[in-house]
Amino acid sequence: MSLRKITVGELLEEQVNLYPDQEAVIYPELNMSKTYSEFNEMVDKAAKGLMALGIKKGEHVAIWSDNKPEWLTSQFATGKMGAVLVTVNTNYQAKELEYLLKQSDATTLIMAESYKGTSYIDILKKVCPEFSTAEKGNLHSKKLPRLKNIIIIGETTYSFAYNWDEVLRNADKITDEELNLRQSSLNHDEVINMQYTSGTTGFPKGVMLTHYNIVNNGNQIADCMKLTNIDRLCIPVPFFHCFGCVLGVLAAVSKGATMVILEQFDAEKVLQAVDNEKCTALHGVPTMFIAELNHPSFNTYDLTHLRTGIMAGSTCPMEVMTKVMNEMGAKEITIAYGQTESSPVITQTRADDPIELKVGSVGKPHPNVEVRVVIPGTKQEQETGVPGELLTRGYHVMKGYYNNLSATKEAIDDEGWLHTGDLAVLYDNGYLEITGRMKDMIIRGGENVYPREIEEFLYQHPAILDVQVTGIPDEKYGEEIVAWVILKKGITTTVQDIKSFCKGNISHHKIPKYIQFVNEYPMTASGKIQKFKLKELAVKQFQ
Repeated sequence: MSLRKITVGELLEEQVNLYPDQEAVIYPELNMSKTYSEFNEMVDKAAKGLMALGIKKGEHVAIWSDNKPEWLTSQFATGKMGAVLVTVNTNYQAKELEYLLKQSDATTLIMAESYKGTSYIDILKKVCPEFSTAEKGNLHSKKLPRLKNIIIIGETTYSFAYNWDEVLRNADKITDEELNLRQSSLNHDEVINMQYTSGTTGFPKGVMLTHYNIVNNGNQIADCMKLTNIDRLCIPVPFFHCFGCVLGVLAAVSKGATMVILEQFDAEKVLQAVDNEKCTALHGVPTMFIAELNHPSFNTYDLTHLRTGIMAGSTCPMEVMTKVMNEMGAKEITIAYGQTESSPVITQTRADDPIELKVGSVGKPHPNVEVRVVIPGTKQEQETGVPGELLTRGYHVMKGYYNNLSATKEAIDDEGWLHTGDLAVLYDNGYLEITGRMKDMIIRGGENVYPREIEEFLYQHPAILDVQVTGIPDEKYGEEIVAWVILKKGITTTVQDIKSFCKGNISHHKIPKYIQFVNEYPMTASGKIQKFKLKELAVKQFQ
């Protein structure tokens, strides 16, 4: 399959030419619907508004908000006028925000006023108290010397900030010719998007992604789902993460499909949207699908139009996948695996793969993507069927980490292979199974134990809804095993019962020494479970 050498802006304009009257964007909660040509007009206006603020090609524009229409518009507006969109995690607090804005050299911050009851304005003023008396467009901060503009999404006016409508009104100061000139100066190989990895180790790093990276990845993701312009994709996953802005937005736009967007995840609102908007595709992490399937009103919604979608972010239990395919009707749902550094998808199951491949693997590599499984710490290829570190190479590998050459060299070797840090098994059929993170692998008494294997086994226990397995330091064995269990509603069981369930079914050294019942897991804003926090908790509780 040939790769496309176009920019994010050109991708949108292609669809405008092909499907001008096709619905591009629907926000059910806002009662908003825009065709591709109407959406493109919004994008052009925003692009010209940003140019009118003096934002140059290559400048870094950070965005801190949930999935608002302004976020979506900004993604394509920056894609046309050439500013690099820096995505900010919605859960960030003062220290994290300060770090990201400083490390990214952001000159502009587009932000919501608040998120889930947290005032973003208060957080910003905590970072830069001097903004309280500053004038918009003329900001001076000792901590953030490069930050010049704040743009607020919302009605309220603040002396230090433009609001979004004001930026749009400024669009008249820039001609269509000036925007076209700017857009034609862009190259597909230039960085257009910067995302910060969640920082489970050390400080988050800014992953630099090009038009070429994300346009092609979005297109190949859509191909694996058999997505076309008649599809309607429900996107309840956050835009600040690759799942939202590449697997969701760019995959849909690459085929001229309709995006049905929720500003924040809510299980019932997802079910309503899929029903009312006749969605054919739905994205989510396993915990989202579990919440939808277990919602008390699940059976009152008509999901018969559902066909495909993507489950990603963590491993998918067989029981959940079976229900998504049979009870939700998404027979052609796919599993995608990757990381931000790879734009993000490396492997994906195909729409017509059997269920065994959808739960027993993370699919096979996309076209034009190379993968290798090596013995950890070496360049030597691992035997088929034996776990090793997964390496990948191709169009999808990031340009590098922003202002961090040493970390870039650590991640990408001199032959262009990205070292994922994930443990994988490659099978004869070309499909891969991820068995865990290298740093999550438990070494108990000299034996390598893969948490994924124990989790898959424990999912079969009739009382268990969800389970996560971590290690804990142990004097005798080096490490011991902890299982964190969420029980199904209304069902109880005991630690002893779960241990008896394991006995005779899995090796003695794989049976968890500690079993802890919990109601929820520590999560990132993108829905990923933070195992490192569970490990910290284990140390406090069991030592």
